[in-house]
Formats: sequence, C-alpha cells, structure tokens
Amino acid sequence: MTKIFIKFSISKLFYYLCDLEIMFFFMSFKPTKYQIKCVADGRICEDSGWMLDFPNSEKPSLIRAIYEKKQLEVKEENGGLYRFADWLPIKNLLKGVSCPVTYKSEKLAKKLGLNNLYITFNGYYPAIGAKMRTCSFKETEAYSVCARLGSELRDQVMVVSSAGNTARAFAQVCSDNNIKLLLTVPEDNIGALWFEKPLNPCVKLLCTEHGSDYFDAINLGNIVCEMDGFFAEGGAKNIARRDGMSTTMMSAVTFIGRIPDYYFQAVGSGTGAIAAWEANLRFIEDGRFGSNKAKIYVSQNKPFTPMYDAWKAHSRALLPYDAEQARKDAGEIVAKVLSNRKPPYSLAGGLYDAMVDTDGDFFAVTNDEAQKACDMFKELEGIDIYHAAGVATASLIQAVENKQVKADDVIMLNITGGGEALFKEHNNVWYLKPDRVFSVDASKEEIKGFVKTNLVF
Repeated sequence: MTKIFIKFSISKLFYYLCDLEIMFFFMSFKPTKYQIKCVADGRICEDSGWMLDFPNSEKPSLIRAIYEKKQLEVKEENGGLYRFADWLPIKNLLKGVSCPVTYKSEKLAKKLGLNNLYITFNGYYPAIGAKMRTCSFKETEAYSVCARLGSELRDQVMVVSSAGNTARAFAQVCSDNNIKLLLTVPEDNIGALWFEKPLNPCVKLLCTEHGSDYFDAINLGNIVCEMDGFFAEGGAKNIARRDGMSTTMMSAVTFIGRIPDYYFQAVGSGTGAIAAWEANLRFIEDGRFGSNKAKIYVSQNKPFTPMYDAWKAHSRALLPYDAEQARKDAGEIVAKVLSNRKPPYSLAGGLYDAMVDTDGDFFAVTNDEAQKACDMFKELEGIDIYHAAGVATASLIQAVENKQVKADDVIMLNITGGGEALFKEHNNVWYLKPDRVFSVDASKEEIKGFVKTNLVF
C-alpha cells in the first residue's frame, strides 16, 4: 500500500513540476518590441496599449506594426504560432496554441497540372500535424489578439462580432485562458459555435434575429461597446488580428524557402489576404526569401460578391449594395463566413491596395463550384474542408483553366478551415446557446439594459 502511495505521489509531483516549468516559461517571455505606423501618411508612434487607429489621421487608414527584428527567427520552443513571435505584437503566451501547417501537394497538384503547389492547412488534421481544435485559421487571430492584451484590460470585457468561425475561435481561446468575452453573432450562424466541452462562464453570446447578417451583429457589438467595462476587439484594425493571420504566410515561406508567386484565399473581409501581403513585405525586408510580391488572388461566393464587383469595376470604393438584398444574398451562399458587407477594402492599407500593389485579381465562385472543389480536395488530399476553403480551391481551378498560373509557378493555397468532420468523429461536441436574441431594430436602451442587468462574467 505504501509503495502504491509513494508511486502515486511521485507521479503527481512530476506533473505538478511540469506545470510549474510551463508556467515559468510563459512568465519569462519578453514582449515583442514594435512601433505603430499609419499606412496612409507614414507617421510612426509607440503603441499606447490597444491602438486601433492612428491619432488625427486625415483619411481612413489601417495601422501596421513595425517590428524591431527585421529578420524572422523561428522559435520552435515557444510552441504553436508563437514560434513566429518576432512578428507578432504580443505581451505574453497563452496555453492551447496551435499553428498552420504547410506541405507540398502531390495529388491535387497532379490533378491541376501544377508542379509547385503548396497547401497551408488551418484546421484539424493530425496526420500532417495540424491540431486546431476549432478547425479554422481564426485561431491564429484569437491567440495573437488575446496575447496582446495588457493587464489594464484584463478586468474588462472584450467584444467580438463574427459570422461564426471567429466567434468559435475566440470563445475557445478566452475560455481556456479565463479572458472575459462577449460574442455577437447572427442567430442563423450559431450552428458554428460548437466546442469539445462546455465553456468557461467568462464567455457570453448575444445574437441578432433570424434573417440578419454579419453587419447586423457588428452593429449590436458596437452598441455594447458604448458601455463602461466593454471594449472592441477591433477586427481588421487590430494589428494582432492581422499579424496572427499572417502566420499562414510565415508558415508557407519558411517551409518553401522563398516567397510564393501566387497566394490564393477566399475572403469575407479580406483581412487574411491583407495580412499575407504585409507578411510578404516583411519577408522582402528580411532579405533571405526573395524580393517578389506574391500576387494576391482572392475569391468570393456568388451571389454575395461586393468586393469582387468593386474590383472588376476598377473601383476603390465599394459599389452601392441594398441592405435587404445583401442579407438575401448572404443567406444564399454556402460559405456563410464570407458575408461581410463593410470589409476593409477601400481604406489605406486595405485589400484594394494589397491587390493593386501585387497585381492581384478577384474570382467569383458559385455554390456548386465550391462544393465540387470541397469534394475534390477530400478525395485527393484526404481531409474535409469548409466551403470557404472550397471557394479558394475553386478559384485556383479557375485560374488554371484561364491560364492565369503556369505549371512551374510557386503557388500557396490557403485552406482556411477543415477537419471538422474528422474532429467530430472522435469527439463529442457541445453547443453555445445565446443569452439573448435581439431584433435588428432593437433600441440601444433595450440592449444596454439587458447587458447591464443579466450578463455576469
């Protein structure tokens, strides 16, 4: 009996010491050094803590992180995407982190007649080392954004608006790391809010009614952010969100050994493509991976194509889009996450600038084309992918058929989500339910009154 007790105690002590070692490692992490640049006018300043805009800008502009380290040192010991910490605006490390995985395609590449097709996979596919539990590259955003949080904001509630996958990623990361979070999501999209186990009560959910869209969820979140104790995560304006997503390009470039010639991705807001472009510019400055700019080839799901329509009209400004028609179109697409009515397309440093700078192009993909591409990917690459990733794959097929890419071009295909079916084969899932569903016409008083009275984080 004594021997059994001693053995058990030594086992407990071992795991306790392991936990302490991990804790001290995380505590020893030194925040990344960087400054903030206004893309529109080039002004530079220090980050005040949670900057989303540059003070006194004369025109709409994204801000950009300018990192002290110009050459990327991959730190495997940090784990997950934090191996790219040199180019992430983070103050600490969080637990549970994973990373995009890049590999050279064989079967899909052969099918399309491509000799240098590289797939950057974001999702759950343990066979290749991909272990994102929410099966989406939105995890790259969440782990970067939440690691940017300073102590001055940890007692406040971060507000994130989402069409689905972003909400799932932030919910998982915040639950795991005890970060207060309020999500606003269209009710029609809450089927995306599944998890391997119930979440920490620090995560709450508000929805906009059936028939609403992502833009309505953003409006709901903006109203809550007017209240004391709540702050906006910031979306595309948050440098940590974009630079977290840029780990897809960092994964690809460090694997391939050079900057690719083409970058393919489906877009709702275009933030991931902007992030890839920004990472490309850093790699050029790094000097070890080439001086070319990957052509940004992005795609949308018909009939919801506001950015595609503007690009084909050679317009920096988005074209007029009736709100009811936009909601109807968003409801018809299979890739629900690609339905942002107000994307960061037109402002300085936005998607329009990224595409002009790289001589990029836009593609429009039907539901049927997206589904066929998903089926093809599953058959050839061995894993299920989301419809958004199917849209990107279908756009690559279009580019091959249109002879917009050549057989020997180095191509990066960003598979932004996949492996959900595989994950659910091996795990039971739990769904997050809304604390309240609001109509799109709900008053500020009604919304704020409910939040103040009923939500305890």
